[in-house]
Amino acid sequence: MQTYNHDIVGIFNRMNRFIREAMKSQSSGVSQVNAFDQERLKSYLSAIRYYHDHVQGAPDLDLPETSPRLYELRLNPEVPDMENESLADICRLLELGRDELINSQSARLGAKLINFDSIRLLQIVDKCERFMADYVAKATPLDLPESSPRAPMTGPGQQGI
Repeated sequence: MQTYNHDIVGIFNRMNRFIREAMKSQSSGVSQVNAFDQERLKSYLSAIRYYHDHVQGAPDLDLPETSPRLYELRLNPEVPDMENESLADICRLLELGRDELINSQSARLGAKLINFDSIRLLQIVDKCERFMADYVAKATPLDLPESSPRAPMTGPGQQGI
């Protein structure tokens, strides 16, 4: 995958990192999103919003010698079927936001996001935040003795140097 927009590269990399963090979190193998992972997820969503605000608030750049420049994007993490359906939902929403951006009109700009793409990204973040507050914090954990375990463990995060 590729983009011409250096700001989308930054958003893309962060979203993929946060997807990986969610799917490798301690909560991925159970129905509950523990308090530590909830705080991490909230901070990741805030970070996407802050990065978006930085991108949109930064000055327009006149890049006559370097734009259009094609950037190769890193491989997307493969999100496995995981026990924690709430984290799977969050990962799916982040994947949608990421994929909308890299296939957007903004991906052909040198920098920034056009208004419609900016709104799409913020709506994804808003939906994730509301899901965390309206569902995860109120309806979980669930006692699922007859249907658990349903999916294998996602395994540890990246290790080594």
